[in-house]
Amino acid sequence: MKLLNYSTIIEPEQTIGEIQKKLSRFGVQAMMTEYENGQVSGVSFKLNIDGQVMAFRMPCNWQAVRAVFKKQGITSVKHKDKNLDNQAIRTAWRVILVWVEAQLALVEINMVTVPQVFLPYTIMANGSTLAENIEKNPQFLLK
Repeated sequence: MKLLNYSTIIEPEQTIGEIQKKLSRFGVQAMMTEYENGQVSGVSFKLNIDGQVMAFRMPCNWQAVRAVFKKQGITSVKHKDKNLDNQAIRTAWRVILVWVEAQLALVEINMVTVPQVFLPYTIMANGSTLAENIEKNPQFLLK
């Protein structure tokens, strides 16, 4: 089975706009698009949770999508931009959008809260996310 959204023609900026719109319904106060080497690499946003402002950063690892393309033998795209790296970026952002939509649906039915959904992406005092900190320091996990 091919990767979800592998053939999307929707540009990352449009997808990020859709993510921003969805998050805005859940109290996002600010949102920033991050770039690396001219490519959209992540989005950061702030939420006021019980009077406490919390910051979150969701990265976009499009290189992992590109690796899946290679593994699945995807060598061409139906987009005017035939560059597979750019297609991987478009695909990665669409997959992130689907994930955000699913998570926010869980919030809407009160199965989880917004902070619970985005907890791995919480920006810590050292500037890294909670997930990045745990990956670097696995001793914090229970054994």
